[in-house]
Amino acid sequence: MSASEFTVEPNTQPASDDQRAQILANPGFGQYFTDHMAIATWTAEKGWHDARITAFGPLELSPATSVFHYAQTIFEGMKAYRHPDDSIHLFRPEANAARFQRSAQRLALPELPTPVFLDSLHKLVELDQAWVPSGGETSLYLRPFMFGSDPFLGVRPSAQVTYCVIASPAGSYFANGVKPVRIWLSEEYTRAAPGGTGAAKTGGNYASSLLAQAEAIEQGCDQVAFLDAVDKKWVEELGGMNLYFVLDDNSVVTPELSGTILEGVTRDSILKLVTDLGYTVTERKVSVDEWREGAASGTVREVFACGTAAVVTPVASLKWRGGETRIGDGNGGPVTAAVRSALLDVQYGRAADPHGWMTRAF
Repeated sequence: MSASEFTVEPNTQPASDDQRAQILANPGFGQYFTDHMAIATWTAEKGWHDARITAFGPLELSPATSVFHYAQTIFEGMKAYRHPDDSIHLFRPEANAARFQRSAQRLALPELPTPVFLDSLHKLVELDQAWVPSGGETSLYLRPFMFGSDPFLGVRPSAQVTYCVIASPAGSYFANGVKPVRIWLSEEYTRAAPGGTGAAKTGGNYASSLLAQAEAIEQGCDQVAFLDAVDKKWVEELGGMNLYFVLDDNSVVTPELSGTILEGVTRDSILKLVTDLGYTVTERKVSVDEWREGAASGTVREVFACGTAAVVTPVASLKWRGGETRIGDGNGGPVTAAVRSALLDVQYGRAADPHGWMTRAF
């Protein structure tokens, strides 16, 4: 299948202009979906085929569909941004395509060629361009995903796979201004183990984080932080975001990739932006004691989390059974603010794009 084989089947009953305008006035996050979706099928006999952009709607699946029983599924998360000249751009879609392929390898799914991945995004965004909001930190969130769709019971890779992309208008994650978050340290549960699926963006990783996230909410926190599964001392990541630490010498540190940490596209972008801003950045192991003791002594001045949805989020404090330590004054700090601003300015076309991250969608 070549990149040009996504045929377009326009929705015959799209949302009206008034319906769409009402949604875009307050879209929230992940609550509403555009008129169309991309879909393609892979089989062991035919490879990738039947690629099309068609009306958004339910998928008809057998109760025996393999993904329901064996969780053979992966996904991506990315955004399309409306720029001041009304053009629409994607942020580093090739990086998402590459991670999608790495996740597919780990889950024994077929790799989707990069040109096909990109074509599905471009054609969907072009067709649903009216759904891309403007103003503030709004965007169109894109969710490519793939799952084993073979109707069978038996532990083996699915002989049929479905690829889809759906799109959802997204409002500003922090509608009332950036809010620093409190983090709960999970000392009982781990997100991933060596040799597992931690580096893949697969649904099971998120399912396994939900109980710990619920525990965080019970403790009055916003997010949960996970430690490594072996020594239970090395900071890995949050339930859905990577972490960065700003030290008192103005250097910046992030936990090194170990095979159990998801390689975030935002994380990788910040590695470059921090250097652009004149700071030294290091990828290395960070112990929870360094975090706790550093926050208490002032050695750790700022901590922030990063991901596609919230971009860059300051961390106010770390809480665990028996204690809590505040990071700085609990309101974030200048490095966090500078990194967040620099990234958003590139994404929304307000600043130069020296790394060539933005791709015009059409």
